[in-house]
Amino acid sequence: MNDLTLPDPGVEHVRDALGDAGVYKALLESTKAIPWKIDWASKRFAYIGPQIEALLGWPQGSWQTVEDWAARMHPEDRDRVVGYCVSQSQAGVDHEADYRAMTRDGHYVWIRDVVHVVRRPDGEVDSLVGFMFDISERKKAEEELLRLHRELEQLSMTDGLTGIANRRMFDLRLENEWGEARRSGNPLSLVILDIDRFKQYNDAHGHVAGDECLKRIAGVLRGLAQRARDVVARFGGEEFILLLPDADEDAAGRMAAACVDAIADLRIPHAGAGAGIGGFVTASLGVGTARPGPDAAARAFVAAVDQVLYAAKSGGRNRIEMLEQG
Repeated sequence: MNDLTLPDPGVEHVRDALGDAGVYKALLESTKAIPWKIDWASKRFAYIGPQIEALLGWPQGSWQTVEDWAARMHPEDRDRVVGYCVSQSQAGVDHEADYRAMTRDGHYVWIRDVVHVVRRPDGEVDSLVGFMFDISERKKAEEELLRLHRELEQLSMTDGLTGIANRRMFDLRLENEWGEARRSGNPLSLVILDIDRFKQYNDAHGHVAGDECLKRIAGVLRGLAQRARDVVARFGGEEFILLLPDADEDAAGRMAAACVDAIADLRIPHAGAGAGIGGFVTASLGVGTARPGPDAAARAFVAAVDQVLYAAKSGGRNRIEMLEQG
């Protein structure tokens, strides 16, 4: 076979080197990629491969102008893709664009357009040539990977036993809400709740019952925190924490009281030593409200509320203690 020396990778040189326009055309139309050419001055298709009909259903002859191309694009993609391609073409920059193209029967196929800008000797844009590629399967794979990533991310932020937020999620949300409270001057409240004598509960009822107890309490706490920015998290062991943005002392106190009532309404029997009131599971709560200044630290606030929780426990349990405002 004779070597072909191609002085330039451009389309015309390839055709000249092959020496047969029919062979050149057959090569282009035998690939799954769809070749096309647009005259820049008229914005009309000079050519588009017949493969377009097999992919999208639109007849080859129906691709007359760039308006046909734009009209057959998903509305959510159209402005972004058309604006990008026009600006890059005007600048004479080769580019790629991914978008959803509409089939003749109203479905959509993911397309990647790879565009080469052809210039005249004076530097002005003469035409655009390129290939369309069907990337639907690749997009499906990417979307599946993204879905799995989101699921894994969600799992990493969720307590495996109770299904509520875990400590990692709480720490992230606290950092964000602390910064927002500092900027806005609005209050931020915490309720930290610890199940009374939970070790004795496990000893008396077993760890399976202990897990069920934790899940039931997590469920009622989640039901109480209805606002979009509220966070209910398992803080560790038998300890739960509620993050309440834009909640002042009164609102936080009402939430704590509602938690006590909701746990009492569960009437979970506690047969262990030193069981709660009436032989049912109870909890102790610490409550605090902060209005963060420039030097205030979120961790110090959490530690302070945790201290009043333990004051509630040492003061007799099944109690609410409020952090005094400095």
